[in-house]
Amino acid sequence: MAKIIGVFRNVVFLGWLVAILFATTVTAGLWAAKMTLTVGTMSATAGATALAHRKQLAKAVARTKAKARLRRAIVAIPVAGLGAIAYFEEQDYQEWREDNPEGTRQQYACEVASLTAEVVDEVLQDLPEVVRPSPSTVLAKLPTCD
Repeated sequence: MAKIIGVFRNVVFLGWLVAILFATTVTAGLWAAKMTLTVGTMSATAGATALAHRKQLAKAVARTKAKARLRRAIVAIPVAGLGAIAYFEEQDYQEWREDNPEGTRQQYACEVASLTAEVVDEVLQDLPEVVRPSPSTVLAKLPTCD
């Protein structure tokens, strides 16, 4: 009789162990499936967001280039060009003034001059050699600031 109880006890223990292991396996499988679905959803969302951002950035760059091209075309016309230069500079100054309400035209000119000095070599390299002035000539025409 003790042998039968021992066997019964072993069978119950093994049955319980199999049930627990089976439940753990099913739970881990469901958790893995849920995480896989979550990762897939997040990857798709990230890809769509990156694509939308790339399109917005490309559109903004294209608009900026078109605006610059239009400014160059208008400035190339002698009489209208002088008026256009004055108009565009005033627009830029007013935009700068919104960010710097206490600023003066002298401060704006100094800021523009310092930014121009930073990019003058780059801009001059884009010009044909025949019409390219020396960087020192351009820098000499810029206003001096403290």
